[in-house]
Amino acid sequence: MENENNMKRKPIILKILENDRGGKIVLSILFAVVLYVSIANLFFPPDSALYVSTYTVTLLGKYLAFALLALALDLVWGYIGILSLGHGAFFALGGYAFAMYLMRQIGDRGVYGNPELPDFMVFMNLKELPWFWYGFDNPFFALFMVALVPALLAFVFGYLAFRSRVTGVYLSIITQALTYALMLAFFRNDMGFGGNNGLTDFKDVLGFDLQADSTRIALLIISFIALFIGYLICRFIINSRLGRVCIAIRDAESRTRFIGYRVEQYKLFIFVVSAILAGVAGALYVPQVGIINPNVFSPLFSIELVIWVAIGGRGTLYGAIVGAFVVNYASTYFTSALPEVWLYALGGLFVVVTLFLPRGIVGLISKIKLSKQKEEVNHAAA
Repeated sequence: MENENNMKRKPIILKILENDRGGKIVLSILFAVVLYVSIANLFFPPDSALYVSTYTVTLLGKYLAFALLALALDLVWGYIGILSLGHGAFFALGGYAFAMYLMRQIGDRGVYGNPELPDFMVFMNLKELPWFWYGFDNPFFALFMVALVPALLAFVFGYLAFRSRVTGVYLSIITQALTYALMLAFFRNDMGFGGNNGLTDFKDVLGFDLQADSTRIALLIISFIALFIGYLICRFIINSRLGRVCIAIRDAESRTRFIGYRVEQYKLFIFVVSAILAGVAGALYVPQVGIINPNVFSPLFSIELVIWVAIGGRGTLYGAIVGAFVVNYASTYFTSALPEVWLYALGGLFVVVTLFLPRGIVGLISKIKLSKQKEEVNHAAA
């Protein structure tokens, strides 16, 4: 009875992460890294060996945004079996929504000095702000749209696809076609989103200079908090009865439907939640990188996202985070040191993981630990 009372008194975060040793380790390491980087950037002089540059701060913040995006994909792919090759679309829509707010904050500090119209609209001889830009001078409205626009697209697309019982490779192809169609649309100058140049030259966010070190650190911390909350949401869903039904759908969709579950509703809910997380990741990405353009809609980016999750370990949540950091760090290094080799290396790595490490990096680590435990047991028995 006393143990049950102690369980009830546990904080909600500890309850969610209770049996998730891997998640606690990954999140703890990220927390320690973010804490050290923040302190080292703000409080150590640039000539100190302990100093961390603002470039590194920005790079880490970008990796955290990508980790949240990978987490969103792992929720739908790893736990309900939807291989989306278009999750970059939700990421890009969230990024564009927040970039529109950042563009409205420039005001008369642009090249053309127009207080109402962004520079690219002045260049295109637009006389007034398009109707869909109204409201984006308000940060709360922009944040609302960061979640609403990806969620709405995911709901409409998911409702039509899942109700038609489109599954497997056919669904993957349709998601890829979706993001490709959006990429072509956003490349058009008359769409009102900057065409192929996208949105850039941001000055500040919520009144804080985006180039200031303190702002960069704040964005880094917010990115970590968003990743932490996103992880808790995903883990809470997976630990619940809803999560168990999702796993049943992944493993045997027809049987799950046969015993009375409305499979389409479960898929739609998870798909929408995943799209919202991807949109938030896009909103965190934009102010730290300083630009967003239609290339983010590229199917290649969404395919790379799948590779992150596969390499890290699908169906673990924390494996997606590990994969996002490993692959993007490798990308940063190789694209500067050996740019012509990187794409071949990435493709080769994906093939190796698919053939020999189906559970990714975290699966390999678990396998090594299990083999060591078996050796110890056998040695003790002998």
